[in-house]
Amino acid sequence: MAERALPPPRAEEVSDGVYAYIQDDGSWWINNTGFIIGPRSVTAIDACATEARTRALLDTIDRMAARPVGMLVNTHHHGDHTHGNHLFGRYGPVTIVGHEKCREEILAAGPPGPQYATVWEAPDWGEVVLAPPVLTFRDAITVWVDDLRCELRHLGTPAHTTNDSVVWLPDRPVLFTGDLLFNGGTPFLLMGSLAGARQTVAALKDFGARTIVPGHGRVGGPELIDNVLAYLTFLDDLARRGHAAGLSPLEAAREADLGGFAALSDAERLVGNLHRAYAELNGAERGAPIDLPAALVDMVAYNGGQRLRCLA
Repeated sequence: MAERALPPPRAEEVSDGVYAYIQDDGSWWINNTGFIIGPRSVTAIDACATEARTRALLDTIDRMAARPVGMLVNTHHHGDHTHGNHLFGRYGPVTIVGHEKCREEILAAGPPGPQYATVWEAPDWGEVVLAPPVLTFRDAITVWVDDLRCELRHLGTPAHTTNDSVVWLPDRPVLFTGDLLFNGGTPFLLMGSLAGARQTVAALKDFGARTIVPGHGRVGGPELIDNVLAYLTFLDDLARRGHAAGLSPLEAAREADLGGFAALSDAERLVGNLHRAYAELNGAERGAPIDLPAALVDMVAYNGGQRLRCLA
């Protein structure tokens, strides 16, 4: 159990009043969030996977802001970013904002069920009450934290999921990318699109951000974009070669030479990514439903038949 003694989460000020909330080690179900403290209001960016982790985030905001959160932005629907949404209303009404498909996918996914424990070393989720966005957008919306402009944008195509949104602070310039970017972890596209991810991640360069808060891993700069693009290029080449050779996604993953990407955490995501890439090579639309249980079973098989490591 000593392995579970992770460093405590920390609030890292990335610009005046703008904080990245970093949760190491950033692997399965351990995400980054953020919050912005204005003179009169507080806006948060994403919740956490478990009740305990979300309450720790809220306690940190309480200590630092001395006022409740009035708005919560969800970068996408995955549970590590949304399971704790309902807890933000502990002091009063909170407006939850997200892409229109973020709302749809949260409601469709439901709370974590017993099947999660067959795939991951499932944590103690605590109480999970679905609380999807109540204010939704399709392409972009601007919200304000007092006088600070925050642009929420969907970049037009499925990528990590069907509903990825970034939070762009043009006056700083700071970019919260959600899980479009991982730092130190293997990117994950099972519910999105490889072609869409290559397009969307490349488009992140257009913001000209100097500080980037990824969905998992440490805060960085524009180099995070290049690192993920390099992995996506490797994945695209591997998928095309494996597909042409008649290999299954699991077989292609097992034969792959990861090279420099072997150091990334959660290597089993490669199998899920190949399932998505193969679907697109077979003509599936970006973000189209595929056999997720089959992909997860293959990921566990790639992991030696062991449940996937989760320290949340």
